Amino acid sequence: MADRIRTLAVIQHDSAEYLGLIEDHLEGRRIRFRYFRPFTTDGQLPGSTERAGGLVLLGAGPWGGAPGPARLPTFEPEVALTADALAHGVPILAIGLGALILCVAGGGAIEPAPLAFEIDVAERTTTAALDGYLPERFPSIRYGRDRPLLPPSAQVLAVDAAQRPALFRIGARAFGFAGHPGVKSAMIEDLIMEFPESPPDPGPALAQLRTLNAAIEGALVPTMTGLVRCLGWMAPDDAAHAPG
Repeated sequence: MADRIRTLAVIQHDSAEYLGLIEDHLEGRRIRFRYFRPFTTDGQLPGSTERAGGLVLLGAGPWGGAPGPARLPTFEPEVALTADALAHGVPILAIGLGALILCVAGGGAIEPAPLAFEIDVAERTTTAALDGYLPERFPSIRYGRDRPLLPPSAQVLAVDAAQRPALFRIGARAFGFAGHPGVKSAMIEDLIMEFPESPPDPGPALAQLRTLNAAIEGALVPTMTGLVRCLGWMAPDDAAHAPG
């Protein structure tokens, strides 16, 4: 399997925000991944060969995509990298800020919005989402700023309580989550402590998030099954025995 999908290139924008619970699902399927950290002194973005197996774009707390002082320093090069990945059919999983990058790379735009910490329940818009594996309802935990204005070609697979995109698809193999489907409360705690800017009074939301661990883990099981299928990260043996 490792030879078939090579290694996933995971772009991390801060050490506090990483794959979280998703790591266990990738490791359990023997899917290799490597973090790229362009925010560090010697960090760089992956080259075309390094991201050939798949590209994962993570969030980064108060960094955003709209023009201004909070714009991610590597936003434009990452948009170019992602647009090239889309053009070459590279599988893409984008989360939070990463979903903004995917949106712009796919021809969309960004709506400026203040930094927010939101705990919501997303609802799928079609039973066929993620090959039918996306749960009808699932937790959507968003810590970030700005929102995607999707291109006409995008397909919305789930929406939040305000009917905003919680999960969307661009092209055949690129998916963007507004929230982090594998979030851990410690990730949010670290982001709050590390950056001088944070949402007002995050304590109650953090307390609520700690009660949702089982729900997040439970929803992630079928979600990852669907993502692995749709992104082409399945081993031949897994594909042969997967339900149709």
